Amino acid sequence: MQTTSTAGRSPRKRGRLTVYLGAAPGVGKTYAMLGEAQRRQARGTDVVVGFVETHDRSNTARQIEGLEVIPRREIDYRGTTFTELDVEAVIARDPKVVCIDELAHTNVPGSRHTKRAQDVYQIRAAGIDVITTVNIQHLESLNDEVERITGVRQRETVPDDLVRTADMIHLVDMAPEALRRRMAHGNVYKPETIDASLTSYFRVGNLTALRELALLWLADRVDDALGDYRREHQIAHPWPTKERIVVAVTGGPETETLLRRGARLCQRAKGSELLAVHVISADGLARPAGSDVPRSQELTRSLGGTFHTVIGDDAAAAIVDFAVGANATMIIVGVSRHGRVRRLFTGSTGDRIAIAAGSIDVHLVTHEHAGAGVRLRRPRSALGRSRRIAGWLAAVALPFIVLGGLYLVPSGERNAQLPVASLLMTGAIVAAALIGGRWASAAGALIGAGLLNFFFTQPYFELRVQSLHNILALAVFLTMALAVAGVVDQVARRSEEAARARAEAATVSALSRSVLTGQDTAEAIVHRVRESFGQRSVALLSSSATGWHALAAVGEDPAREPGAGDTVVRVDDDHVIVLRGEPLRAADQRVLDAFAVQTSLVLEYRRLRDQADRALVLEKAEQTSTSLLRAVSHDLRTPLATMRASLDGLLGGRVPESDRKELVESAAGSAEQLESLIDDLLDLSRVDADLVHPVIRTVSLDESLPLAIAGLPPGSVALEVGEDAPLVRTDSALLERVVANVVGNAVRVSKGEPVRVLAHVTPETVEVMIVDRGPGVPAAQRERMFEPFQRLDDTSPGGLGLGLAVARGLSETLGVGITAEDTPGGGLTMVLAVPRAVPGQE
Repeated sequence: MQTTSTAGRSPRKRGRLTVYLGAAPGVGKTYAMLGEAQRRQARGTDVVVGFVETHDRSNTARQIEGLEVIPRREIDYRGTTFTELDVEAVIARDPKVVCIDELAHTNVPGSRHTKRAQDVYQIRAAGIDVITTVNIQHLESLNDEVERITGVRQRETVPDDLVRTADMIHLVDMAPEALRRRMAHGNVYKPETIDASLTSYFRVGNLTALRELALLWLADRVDDALGDYRREHQIAHPWPTKERIVVAVTGGPETETLLRRGARLCQRAKGSELLAVHVISADGLARPAGSDVPRSQELTRSLGGTFHTVIGDDAAAAIVDFAVGANATMIIVGVSRHGRVRRLFTGSTGDRIAIAAGSIDVHLVTHEHAGAGVRLRRPRSALGRSRRIAGWLAAVALPFIVLGGLYLVPSGERNAQLPVASLLMTGAIVAAALIGGRWASAAGALIGAGLLNFFFTQPYFELRVQSLHNILALAVFLTMALAVAGVVDQVARRSEEAARARAEAATVSALSRSVLTGQDTAEAIVHRVRESFGQRSVALLSSSATGWHALAAVGEDPAREPGAGDTVVRVDDDHVIVLRGEPLRAADQRVLDAFAVQTSLVLEYRRLRDQADRALVLEKAEQTSTSLLRAVSHDLRTPLATMRASLDGLLGGRVPESDRKELVESAAGSAEQLESLIDDLLDLSRVDADLVHPVIRTVSLDESLPLAIAGLPPGSVALEVGEDAPLVRTDSALLERVVANVVGNAVRVSKGEPVRVLAHVTPETVEVMIVDRGPGVPAAQRERMFEPFQRLDDTSPGGLGLGLAVARGLSETLGVGITAEDTPGGGLTMVLAVPRAVPGQE
């Protein structure tokens, strides 16, 4: 038996919960719970038994001896008396501790709560400690796993959180062979069920798997408790309880080597965890050359690990902080790709991680790219071509304009003008940098320095400088001008990157939101792609055996095949998005890839929706077929049996004349009943197949309704529709069929009380009202009674429950509304709203 404690998690005013978790039925969790109750009572604790199921096990029953047992509550359900936990009696008794068996149990209808877990919650809320039991297969999160292992679906489950947040959990464990021996000795189930149990649910493999599930689930629970303890006591250094390997990845070419090495190390220690961590700079913009983070994420998932992204200016410190927070035991980092000279002055990330890791092991992995250097990307100006040209013109013209202005101003010694000239020239270079960026302003700085030297330093009109302080002034000017140019260009590039990142984030956020809400379609995606990238046309193409065809397209002359487009992005093996228009920049590819992922999700959603629709149709057909077969096996057999018995009696030849007539009438009645059932089936099939085509014309209700009730028993219907009823527009034969089915159903449930047929005139319809005095139908079940094979509580013989389903189908075809209302004084009123005829219509 293993125990884990989380004392102090719950406030004391609420009762504490102790759970005895069984790896499988029969391991002895109830016995262990009662043993704990006996020990607590021996120490003077007030302990009672609220509910314990002994399953006729003598050892368990003996454990109850000496303990006070709260009488159970008796509940009558469908003619049988059941016993359940009496929550009110337990609370009224107010013990210190109560033992309640089978936490996942579902209570009998009529109990205060649906689940026993709710009973336990109420008892704990009253300040009473609870000791309970549950098997691992009853935990909600493991339900599917248990079904795959044992082949048995557990109908009674309990939420994991209820057990996970218990104050104390005891794992009651037993080796599979020992449990099977207990069963063979009759200590678990009755002797007549032992052989079946040993060869089905209680196979060694099943018990071993359930035991492993219990151990792993409890291990995760213990790990959570350890994390809580470390946080509560502010323990920063890791406690190596199990192997957690953190792999520092950059997305570079060495990432695959590092991840696979980490996965191999995890495989050597069962239960280890692989965590990949990628550090991005605090501004979120800088990205190393050759970085392929999405590929790293995909590889991490395929290796069974988890991928994490953290932000930090110091990559080494961020990785170590993450490892400490994850309670890691090892960090894997690759040998630096920087050259020796750079490592000599700046060190490497691996070295800094090793220094800061403390008690965490650092595994330095070499790879073929080590020491090869990092290829620097050529910086690209964020400015357009026209601005760069204007910047170069400004860089050349502005220094000469400043020079001309200085010559127009009267001055004395030119050398004395050097400070003023330097400041003005610096302003000109800043203006050139704002217009044209780094390189234009650098060229302007060189031109300005030459002009200052040539015109304002001795010897004049020569590119030489005699005075040391003039040399210093020119050097400061040139340095400041170049620095300002660099800063301005960097700010411009970062501003563009930030704006692009913001736009990309907004676009991707909109895409994600549309996927989660299920509002996106293929047509919406191609419209959004065209708007986002300013393309002339966008098409979503699908390949088939006959070639490419467009699922959705927008714009002028969309491409009909991938080769006809300017930009093509692959969605999956059979679908591509083809753009026609301006070529896209490389930075736009990430967002376009997000559109491709979105498109694949939309296509998958469409495929699943089509499958669901087809499955729904098949399910409905299957349900209809099943119900039909079930009904045929019973309802159609009854009239056939009656006819057969009547005919056998007639063929016997010795039947008195009075009995012969009765047999003939019985056979005729059964034949009529059989004919009605078959007519209902045929009508329903015609409605489902959309084969009913009404012929609408002007009809008089006082002529049509009597025909509808002609076949019903005399005196069972009171027709109160006079000749003054307005004409209606309908198919007379179909309306008669609808009224006949509805009235026939009303007569069957009215228990001898005549059914009234009335007409109520409204401005647009004539409402035919069929009023019965039967038991009525609750409002919640009125829609169900129009479904095929639904007879609700009608237990009268004969009929498949198709009459109202046929009536609903035919009425919808006619455009006649059919609703159900309560009859004042009891019963049900069916209302048929038949459209009125407009004067002059035929």
